[in-house]
Amino acid sequence: MYAPTPVLSELIRRWQIGWGIARELPPAEEARGGLHVRHGETDRHTEIIALHADEDLDSVRALAEETADSPHWDWLTVPTRHPEAVAAVLAAAGLAMDAGNETFMTVRLDETPDDHPAPEPYTSTVAGTGSVLEATVRHPSRATAARGLMALTGRDAVAHAVETRPAHRRRGLASTVMTTLSREAAARGATTGLLVASPDGERLYSALGWSAQASVLIAKNGVGGRARHSGGARRSRHPELREHGALRSAEPTRI
Repeated sequence: MYAPTPVLSELIRRWQIGWGIARELPPAEEARGGLHVRHGETDRHTEIIALHADEDLDSVRALAEETADSPHWDWLTVPTRHPEAVAAVLAAAGLAMDAGNETFMTVRLDETPDDHPAPEPYTSTVAGTGSVLEATVRHPSRATAARGLMALTGRDAVAHAVETRPAHRRRGLASTVMTTLSREAAARGATTGLLVASPDGERLYSALGWSAQASVLIAKNGVGGRARHSGGARRSRHPELREHGALRSAEPTRI
């Protein structure tokens, strides 16, 4: 199911750096077998990204207990090639898991499709602000139909917040966004693409040459205590898409 890859923990570290840049987050603190990322949001105060789930399940157990006992609404993200074993640990800690696992994916940028032009009457552009590229597909009305970001860090390019607005789906616009970003990232010296995809997004990225490296489980506690004591733990993990009226877009990367 999963493609041969360098050590998963190292890939996750590299992905998190780019994802943090794209989201303008402070640098992660690595401690207790995970990357601790401060979001500072009401429903996402701190997120811990487990690094060693497959070789040290006890480290996930400890992080799950830490998340469950936090006084804040915290998340635990676990990349793993053994999702069933990890899910049992998360459930035993009383955490609420998002329905449907996400997927950590990689690609050699020189193996992605060269181009996927925007279909008429749409037009696409790409711009760079510092180390973050943004591709935008617009309708002739100038309305944004699809967009996405890609953060450049070293030789890596991390895709983030790829979305297609509801009125413009099923036209291949997300493929246009991804090939535009990948081509520009490669032109700037990037060689490896990294992303975390939703279940729907995985199908798109697989068609564009990306390979699955691991499942990604997302678990959350309840506000001020364990999820089993709170009925509100299952909040959307795509708040930006919700704000744009595009919740559950067919092609989202991780938010």
